[in-house]
Amino acid sequence: MLRRPEYLKALIFCGLIGIPVALIAFWFLAALHRLEQLLWTDWPKDLGWKQAPWWWAFPLLLVAGVVVGLVVARLPGHGGHIPAGGLHSGGITKNALLGVVIAAMVGLPLGAVLGPEAPLIALGGGLALLFASLVRAPQTPGSAGLLGAAGSAAAISALFGNPVVGAVLLMEVAGVGGPQLFAVMLPVLLSSGVGDLVFTTFVHWTGLQTGSLDIGLPKPPPLDVGDVLWVLVMAPAIAFLIHWVFVGGRFVAGFVTSWTVRNTTLCALGAAGCIALYTVGTGRSPAEVALSGEATLGELAQDADAWPVSALVAVLAFKGIAYTLCLGSLRGGPVFPALFLGGAAGALLAPLPGFGLVPAMAAGMAASVTAALRLPVSSVVLVVVLLGNVETVALVVLAAVMSFVLAQLLPQGPGIPAFAEPARRAARRDG
Repeated sequence: MLRRPEYLKALIFCGLIGIPVALIAFWFLAALHRLEQLLWTDWPKDLGWKQAPWWWAFPLLLVAGVVVGLVVARLPGHGGHIPAGGLHSGGITKNALLGVVIAAMVGLPLGAVLGPEAPLIALGGGLALLFASLVRAPQTPGSAGLLGAAGSAAAISALFGNPVVGAVLLMEVAGVGGPQLFAVMLPVLLSSGVGDLVFTTFVHWTGLQTGSLDIGLPKPPPLDVGDVLWVLVMAPAIAFLIHWVFVGGRFVAGFVTSWTVRNTTLCALGAAGCIALYTVGTGRSPAEVALSGEATLGELAQDADAWPVSALVAVLAFKGIAYTLCLGSLRGGPVFPALFLGGAAGALLAPLPGFGLVPAMAAGMAASVTAALRLPVSSVVLVVVLLGNVETVALVVLAAVMSFVLAQLLPQGPGIPAFAEPARRAARRDG
C-alpha cells in the first residue's frame, strides 16, 4: 500500500489538511469557551449577582431551542448527528457545515448539556472535504472517507490535547479492521499529530483558553482490595443508569422529529427547568447543571469536600434529566456530560469504607463514558489521560469492560429516527 503513489499523495495531503483544520478548530473552541465564560460568569457578575440567578437558563435555552430547531428543520445535514446515537465519524458533507456550526455555537454556550466533540468531528471532516474541493484534488468514495477521517482527527485532537486519544477514538468509531484499518490509521495519526502541534502552538502564542483535560486529581495511594470490590458493584450500577439515560434520549429524539422547532424548544426549556430547580434547591451555581460539565469536573476533582452529599445527589439527578433531554433534541457531543456524571457518582460513593476519591472517580468516569459511547478502548484511553496517572489503570479497564458488557446486554430502546429532507419538511409545514 505504501508503494502506491496515490496513497502516498493522499497521506501527504492529509498531513497538510491538519494545519488549517486545527487552526479553525482552535478558534471554534476558543469562541465557545469565551461565550460560556461571558454568559454564565461575567455577565451575571456585571449585573450585580454573585452567580447567575435561578431563572438565568430559561431565556438562554429558549433561544438555543428555537435556533437549533430551525437548523434541524431547515438546513442541510440537520445540524449534525443526534447525540443520543453516540459518536459518528462520517455522514457529514461540506454542505452541512453551516448548520453544524450554527447549532453548536448557539446551543452549547447557551446551556446545552452536551460537549463540543461531535461538532468538532463533523467540522473537521467537512472542512477537509471542502479544502479538497477548493484545490480541486481528485476524489473517490475511498479518498473522501480518508480525508474526512483525517480532518476529524485533526479537529478532535485539538479538543483532547492528545493526538493519540483523537486517533484511537476515530479508528474505534470507524469500526474497521485488517488492511482497511492500516489504510485509515496512518492518515488519521499523521493529521492528528499535525493538528495537535498546530493547536498547542496557537494556545501558547495567543494565551486564549479552550479548556483542559487535566482535572487535577491527586496521586492516588496504592490500590487495595476494597477499591476493587466497590468497583465491581459501582461500575455496573453507573452503566445501568447511563444506558437508560441514552434510551430516554432516543425517545426524546423521536419526539422532536415532528413539529421540530416547537418540540426542540420544549425540550430545551425542560432542561432549563432542571437547571432552575437545582439552583433553587441547593443555592449553588446553575452552571453546574448546565453546559458540558468539563470545567465543573475539574472543580469537583480538586475540591470534592466543597460538595455536600445533597449537592452531589441533586446534580446527578437534575443534570441526568437535562442530559437526557439535550441528547435527543439539541446538537453536541455526549462525552463530557457522561464523564461528569460518572465522576460525580464516584465522588458520592468515595466515602464508602475501603474506597478512595481517585479510584472512585476513575472507575465512575470509565463506566459512564463507556456506557455512553460503547467504545471501551477509547474510553479507557480518555479516562487515563484525564487522570494523569497509571496507578488506577487496572480499575479503569475493569470498570470499562463491565460497563460495555452490561450496556450491550440491556434492551437498546428505539433506534435513532431519520429526519426528512428540509424541502419535504417545509411542504408539511413542520416546526
